[in-house]
Amino acid sequence: MPIRYAITLLTTLFCTAALAEVHEVKMLNRSAGGAMVYEPDYLAIAPGDRVKFIATQPSHNAASLPGFLPEGAEPFKGRINEEVEVTFEVPGFYGIQCIPHLAMGMVMLIQVGERPSSAVQIPASLPTRARQRFEQILEQADSAY
Repeated sequence: MPIRYAITLLTTLFCTAALAEVHEVKMLNRSAGGAMVYEPDYLAIAPGDRVKFIATQPSHNAASLPGFLPEGAEPFKGRINEEVEVTFEVPGFYGIQCIPHLAMGMVMLIQVGERPSSAVQIPASLPTRARQRFEQILEQADSAY
C-alpha cells in the first residue's frame, strides 16, 4: 500500500509542474516617440508559472523593482541583451523594469494569483514616467475585467 501512495504523490507533483505555463514577454523599441516597452506590459499568471523575457531588440533587460515585490519573493536581474526566464511562486504584484530605461517608463506589471488591483502599492520613489506607466497599466487591467 505505501508504494501506491508514493506513486500517487509523485504523479500529482509531476502533473502540477506540467500544468505550469511559460509566458513570453518581448523587450522592444516601439512607437513614433521612441518609447521602449515590454509586450505585453501586464500579465496575470498562476503561481508556479514562468515568464520568459525575450531580448527582441538591443539595450534592454528585465529585473524586479526593489520595493515592488510581494513579501518573500526573490528578486531577479537579467543581463542586458540576454533572455531570462523566471518562475513566479509567491502570489502578489511584481513591478518589472528595464534598468537602463526605467526613467523612460519601460516597466511592466505581473500579477501572480488572484488579488485585487487595489492591493497594488506603486512606490513613490519611482521616476515620474515609470509611476505614470504603472498607473496606465493598472487602468487598462481594471477595464479588462
